[in-house]
Amino acid sequence: MLDLVLSQMKALLGLGGPVVMLLLVVSVLTLAVVLYKLWQLSVARVGSHTALRSAVRAWDAGRRSDAREALSLSQSYLVPIVSATFDGGEKERLQAMAEERFAALERGFRFLDSVAQLAPLLGLFGTVLAMIQAFQSMQEAGAQVDPSLLAGGIWVALLTTAVGLAVAMPTAFILAWFEGRMNAERVAADTFILTALSPTGSAESAPEPGMVPRHG
Repeated sequence: MLDLVLSQMKALLGLGGPVVMLLLVVSVLTLAVVLYKLWQLSVARVGSHTALRSAVRAWDAGRRSDAREALSLSQSYLVPIVSATFDGGEKERLQAMAEERFAALERGFRFLDSVAQLAPLLGLFGTVLAMIQAFQSMQEAGAQVDPSLLAGGIWVALLTTAVGLAVAMPTAFILAWFEGRMNAERVAADTFILTALSPTGSAESAPEPGMVPRHG
């Protein structure tokens, strides 16, 4: 099975030339970046903010001790942001801290965007080169032009375009999914910060020393 795959890849490289080889290298790099980003988002617990939401809700209700206890249970990368918010941090500074973490998680998105845009152009470039070679072969053949010569040149030329699109389309889809998740993270972080900075409930209060609680 492996020998069959390798033989097919060699045949593809032989037909498509250096452009197809370049696109295959780009596809391998793209796959590596995608797998790394999936691992990074998983480790950062992107989208997994159940304990963090509970902490913010408790803080908003005035239950400070419950909020900090719930915060300690969260493994989200936004925990330092929310903790600083509970400690009375400034809104602008907190948002800057959040953006710094977003930038780290979005590192590599530009590469994926470049692949999604340039892979079809590389495929088209390979098609143009192959078409030039096909017409040169026809010119050399002179009056004895074989129609199969042109047909073979055309399908080989279109092969590079197909490979370019095959690399670009899934890359664009995955990038859109990544960007959608990060947009949702920005909304969640803003909600956490603004809610914790302006809680609707009053903080838990304890009786002052020397005062006896009244029972009614």
